[in-house]
Order: sequence, then C-alpha cells, then structure tokens
Amino acid sequence: MAAVIQGLFGGSKDDQPKVVADNDFADFASAPEPTPVSFANAAGTTPLAAAATPSVPYTKWYNVHERHSLSDFRSEGYILLLLFALGTIHILGTRANRRRARAWAVAHAPLLHSEFSLVGFAPPQPTAEDAEGEGLAKALARADKDGEVLKEVGLSNFLGYATGRLNVAFLDIEIDLLKRYNPVIQFLENAAGFFFDTMPAPVERVSAILYPFDGKEALTVPGLPGVAELKGGKSGYDNFVWAVVHKDRMRQLRDERYDVSITVTKDHPKLPEWATVMSESAEITEAMLTPALVAAVEKAGQAFEHLIITDQPIDQPLSVDETASKKRVYLSLRLPASGDYSETLPIFTYFVQVADLLVEKAHFRPEVLKKVRGGREDVVKRLIKADTEGKAEERALEREKVKKAKRDKELAGLDAKAQKKYLEKEKEREMKRSMKKGSQKG
Repeated sequence: MAAVIQGLFGGSKDDQPKVVADNDFADFASAPEPTPVSFANAAGTTPLAAAATPSVPYTKWYNVHERHSLSDFRSEGYILLLLFALGTIHILGTRANRRRARAWAVAHAPLLHSEFSLVGFAPPQPTAEDAEGEGLAKALARADKDGEVLKEVGLSNFLGYATGRLNVAFLDIEIDLLKRYNPVIQFLENAAGFFFDTMPAPVERVSAILYPFDGKEALTVPGLPGVAELKGGKSGYDNFVWAVVHKDRMRQLRDERYDVSITVTKDHPKLPEWATVMSESAEITEAMLTPALVAAVEKAGQAFEHLIITDQPIDQPLSVDETASKKRVYLSLRLPASGDYSETLPIFTYFVQVADLLVEKAHFRPEVLKKVRGGREDVVKRLIKADTEGKAEERALEREKVKKAKRDKELAGLDAKAQKKYLEKEKEREMKRSMKKGSQKG
C-alpha cells in the first residue's frame, strides 16, 4: 500500500538505476578500464614519434627463427635440388650436342669447301643501316663470307647445305644426336627400342642427300655468261636403283622405301660379310662397285649404314606422275662415339664425288635398260589400271545418283496409290532381274 501511495504522490526514488543483466555483453563485463595515454614525452622525442611507436610487447610471433626451422622446408628444398639438377643436365647435354656437331663440321669443312663454292647457310645481305653503321666495304665483306657449315634447328638436330659444284645441284646434310638434354626421354626411347622391334633404339646419325643435275643445269643455273656451255645434257646418266647396305639395315630399308624394294639383294665377294648389294642388274653392280667404294666401306666399318643411288620415290607411288624419275644419292652413317672421323671421311668423300662417276660410267647397254624399264612399266600399268577402275566406279556412282534423283522426282509427283503401284512394279523388276542372274549362273 505504501508503494502505491508513493507512486501516486511522487515519492523519493533510488538515486542509482537498476542494472539489467544482458548476456550478449557478458564478455565485456569484466573489461578493465582504459588507461589514458601519457602525454609526458621522453627526452629528445616528439609527440608524433611517441604516438607512432606504441609500447607493444615483443612476443615469439615476430621471431621467425623461433617459430620455424629448416626441416619445415624440406620438401621445397628437394624440389629446388631437382630443378637445379634438371637444369644442369639440360645445359650440359645441350653443350655436349653442340660440341659433337662442331667436331663433325671441323672434320668435314675442308672437304666441303674444296668441293663446293658455297657451304653453309649464307649470311643475310647488308642493309642500308648496316652500310651506314660499319661501312659499305665491311658489310659487303661480311656478306660475301660463307655461313656456318651446320645450323642448329633443334637441341639434337643440325642441318647443313652446300651448292656450286660440277654435276651437282646441291647437297643437304642432317645430323641427329641423342637427347642428352633430357635423360627421361632418352631412357624411354632406349627402353622402347629394347622391348619393341618396330621402335629401334635411337642412334647418332648423319644423313646426306646429293641431288645431281642430270642434264638439267639450264633449269637451275642462272643465265650468266659462260653458262651456255653447261647445256647439252653432259651431266645426265641412265635411270636405275642401286645400293650398298649394311645387312642389319636391309630389312628395314625394304619395308620403309619403295625404291629399294624393287631391287634384288645379292652378296658380293668384294664386300665385307656384313654388307650386301641391292641392284636391278648385275651389270649395274659391276660398274658401280668400284675398288674405291669397297675400300671406303671397309674402313667405315660398323658406322656405315647405306649408300643408295636412286631415281624412284621413297614412298609407294599412287599415281603415274609420282613414278617420274627424280635422281638422288643417299648416304647414312653412324657418328663414331670417339669423335674420330678419320674412318668415315673416305666414304663421305666418295659420296660427294659420286656424281662424277655416275656421269662417266652410268651408261648401260640397251638390254640392261630394257630390263630396268620392264619392272617400272609394270608398276605404271598397275597404276593406270587402278586409276581406270577407280574412274569407272566413280562414273557408276554418278549414274546411280542420277537414276536415284530421277526416281525420287517421279515418286514425288504421284499420289499415294500411284506411288504404291510404282514401288510394286519396281520390286517385280528387281525380282525378275535377280532370277535372270541366278539362271545364267546355273
């Protein structure tokens, strides 16, 4: 009752309001009172410096050497070591391949320069900027020099070029080396060659292709004074395929090359036991197998793979035009592991000069040439027959298409009843035709 009367007449109230507990702010209930920042500056400092560097306790979080050790980065260290090892192997392997190619070029450069007027890829012609910068005389002198004997086109592949020789249009050279810069790929290739016969193990090889003029100098040599005397077919010789091959490569060559597959393989007493002759005629063998060639093959030994004189395509011809004569000479040699090219240099020299021998001796009796042409004419006849049959099939298909289009057009112009009658008559004609064929066979 007293409380009611006190409320009606505005009695005295408590000075302090009653605090209601709020659980949402329980975490801040016991928060200490903030300490005011002291404005007393240290001697020799400014207020801004004092405010910028508050007194924060120096804990273990800032001591990286206390929180981590080298053992925490062990996996990263292994990765860095692996990358460093791979990079080192890549650099050393690339340099080793370049040294191998450079050694071959040094050993064969004197021969190439003595046989050809232009060796290597010629440097670019001087521009106006070059003439202004280094002088016209120096620029012309630099452009007049031969380029490098070999040009690097890949980490394990090098190319060479030479031209400017009697009876030879130009010479292409390719050197394939091991992938020393990538031991993983090298291991996989060797493993595949060990388990599969169709994938031979990689070897270091130099392959060269010589293109004779064959009496076509006028199509290649520019019209300059004194060139007219080159005309007249003086560098021409007869068409034939002849080869000296290593017996380990004989089967692979027959499977991969069409031109070699048309020859007959026969051992020759002058050659070593590991070498054989592939020829279209015995008379061709007697003319081409010279004592110089036999001596060069014997000296090359196991580094020799094949020497092929051909005028036929490598791939199986699919048309008559592909059987046209295109004369080339192929040489394949393995690079000696020792880097000593004294044993393979004689066979390479013979290869470069073989065009002179062909122009001089590769002219055979009509009986020999008739035999050579006989096999090739059979191939041409088969191609003509296949082409004729193919064209006949195409014409038959065209007639069928025209006939079907005419039938569909006639059916489209008929109503349903007429279409049914048309199809029944067509079915009867097919049955009579099949019965007639059956009676003729019987």
